[in-house]
Amino acid sequence: MTHRTDVLVVGGGATGAGIARDLALRGVDVTLADRGGLSSGTTGRSHGLLHSGARYAEADEVGARECISENRILREVAGHCIGDTGGLFVQLATDDPDYFEAKLAACHEYDIPAEVISGEEACEHVPDLSPEVERAMVVPDAVVYPSRLVAANAADVERHGGTVLRNAPLESFTVDDGRITGTRLGGDAGLDVEATYVVNATGAWAGQVAAEAGVDVEMRPTSGVMVSVDYTDLGPVLNRCRDPADGDIIIPHDDQVVLGTTSNVVDDPDDYPKREEEVEKMFDECGDMLPAVRECETLRAWWGVRPLYAPDEDARGSQSGGQGANRGISRGFFVLDHADEVENFASVVGGKLTSYRLMAEQTADLVADRLGVDEPCRTAEEPLPGANDPGTLDQFVSTYDAVSPTDEDVVADD
Repeated sequence: MTHRTDVLVVGGGATGAGIARDLALRGVDVTLADRGGLSSGTTGRSHGLLHSGARYAEADEVGARECISENRILREVAGHCIGDTGGLFVQLATDDPDYFEAKLAACHEYDIPAEVISGEEACEHVPDLSPEVERAMVVPDAVVYPSRLVAANAADVERHGGTVLRNAPLESFTVDDGRITGTRLGGDAGLDVEATYVVNATGAWAGQVAAEAGVDVEMRPTSGVMVSVDYTDLGPVLNRCRDPADGDIIIPHDDQVVLGTTSNVVDDPDDYPKREEEVEKMFDECGDMLPAVRECETLRAWWGVRPLYAPDEDARGSQSGGQGANRGISRGFFVLDHADEVENFASVVGGKLTSYRLMAEQTADLVADRLGVDEPCRTAEEPLPGANDPGTLDQFVSTYDAVSPTDEDVVADD
């Protein structure tokens, strides 16, 4: 069986689903395919933080500005795909006060709302907060429920005439005279696809997918652990105000919190060590901010893999277990036009869940240009379907098999 489409997007995480939605809204016939259920890769195995930009402010102006801009957009269009929790950056007695001041100044420069409160005021916000907190910075962080986000994007693809294929792993590309002329999808799909243009949005697996077309995309994936524990009504996201390091973020859900995370370079995003000591480290490090979590029951633990682009990581000297820039924290994303090798092929790599919509917009702009489509992006203004109804969103999650460990407690509870 042969399926014909204008654009095939390989990879059903947030960025792939966002690209497919963006193109569908521009009137392009698009097909989205993933090897498993949607959000089954990096997106659904993240810590689910909607960044305000404060995390990157003192070191990466572009990333910080992107985050606060996308934060504001997603609050408007994503509804119950977002939890509006707010966030605190807390300075403990052992943390460098100059780092706090540099972050605060950068937030003000980049239009990221940031208010300083005392340690006592912070403890009024979070009663179990460590007495070692000397002061805190209030910022507009929030929580993303990635399974809802991806499923709602996919639903809009089909609502606008596109096709969404689950359990459709890429088996091969046929490349003829510098073009992809055919794609074989296995699994439940079991079909051949003829697409005018192909987008590789497979994140940490982008190098493997690109290689099927004879294109070299060098990735540097890093793994990180998240641990969900039984803790009710935290309130804001907690961030340790120090150079990014292991165990410096706590994400609130209704009756749980997620502790994260580590960073270790891995060779294979499907096969890498998952060490119990990483789990234990989350209790040790996150417990410095919120000591009560050290006594909490572990409900689940999972690892995700970041889709870091090797040339960017090399430029910053990233390494396993480092701090700051050396930790392998993705600061930017890259839309790679492979036209010099394969005319109708592009990859998008790097980035953060917070910037998925912007990544999709810039990728869709490239594809629209190649196809001669003169329609603007609408995803910054057009609300996601079902955004204001948690029940509808969770039906989408079921339809697209998008349940993920990041938010399975929230989706299940609704």
